[in-house]
Order: sequence, then structure tokens, then C-alpha cells
Amino acid sequence: MPVVVVANPKGGVGKTTLATNVAGYFASKGHSVMLGDADRQQSTRLWLGLRPPAARPVATWEVNADLIVKPPKGTTHVVLDTPGGLHGWRFNDVIKLADKVIVPLQPSVFDIFATRSFLDQLAEHRHAGRMQVGIVGMRVDARTLAADKLRDFVEHLGLPVLGYLRDTQNYIHLAARGLTLFDVAPGRVEKDLAQWEGLCRWLDN
Repeated sequence: MPVVVVANPKGGVGKTTLATNVAGYFASKGHSVMLGDADRQQSTRLWLGLRPPAARPVATWEVNADLIVKPPKGTTHVVLDTPGGLHGWRFNDVIKLADKVIVPLQPSVFDIFATRSFLDQLAEHRHAGRMQVGIVGMRVDARTLAADKLRDFVEHLGLPVLGYLRDTQNYIHLAARGLTLFDVAPGRVEKDLAQWEGLCRWLDN
């Protein structure tokens, strides 16, 4: 049962957008998916409450402030959203569960510096040898200087860049209905699905 953790100590980088869409991708493949939220804001729980009954099911993974419980039998895939400022025992609890860690990163100097120290923490963690870590560029306009700086940064990390996701209202409009890119007709979100191809291959590997 793969556990995918979406994490970055910097707030507002798109963790929940990634987590919900990863869960939606797994559900689109017919997997029994649970989506948990270690953030006090419980954004993914809100999103699950908006999800229409006709959509492919994504179950709630109960995560509270003090304990991350094991998913029930029958679950095949787990996705865990995490809060900004993830550190200490909570960081250890989350990371020891992870088979894969997706780190969303925006093209700003503040995000890059905050993320660098977090990636160092991941590399030094005692479970580092058994988990895969990948980077996803968020809200990236490939034509900007900021995007060039982001590329320069990730090239020196020795970690895979799973994709660069554009800044689009599609994610916002779909989230407001409890949906993901993988819940609507592909033609409506063709550009975005193309940006997810590398990430989806990594998730399936």
C-alpha cells in the first residue's frame, strides 16, 4: 500500500492542490484511496465534503493533532497532505510512513531557500533510503526569470523534477466542486493533464 506524502514547510505553495489531484488520479485508476490531512486547517476534509456522490470515491483518512492512525484494510493507496511548518515529532511521524514524498515548490527565492533546508532534512532522515522524493514546480510560467532560477535550483538537487504546473483557474474551479483534473472530460483540461504525465508515471512506478 503506497503512502504518498505531499510536504513543504512553506505555506501556500500548493500542497492541497497536489494532494487532492494525486488522490483523484489514483481514484481514476480504480484504486481504493484514502486522503488524510495533518494540517489543522483540514482543507482536504473540506474538499472531500464538496465531492459529488457521482465522482469516483476518495475516503477520509482520520488524522488528528496527536496521532496518525493506520488506514483500514482494503485501502490500496494513501495520500497525506501536511501543514506548513512541518517539523519535530510530527515531521518524523509523517515521513516514517512515506513511500513517496512530493515537494511542491514555487519559483520565488523565499520558497527556494525554505525548501532547501527541508530537502536536507529529508535526506538525513533515517527512512531516507526507502522513500522516493520528487519535486513539482507550482504556478510556473516557463517564460519568466523566476522559472529560470527555479530550474537552476532543482538541477543541482539530484532529485527528479516530476513536472511544472502552470498557474490556471482550472484547479480553483474544480476544487470548489470537490473535483480534480481526472474527474472531468480530458479535453477540458488537456494542457494540464499533459503537465501531469511525468508525475503520473512516477506515482505508478
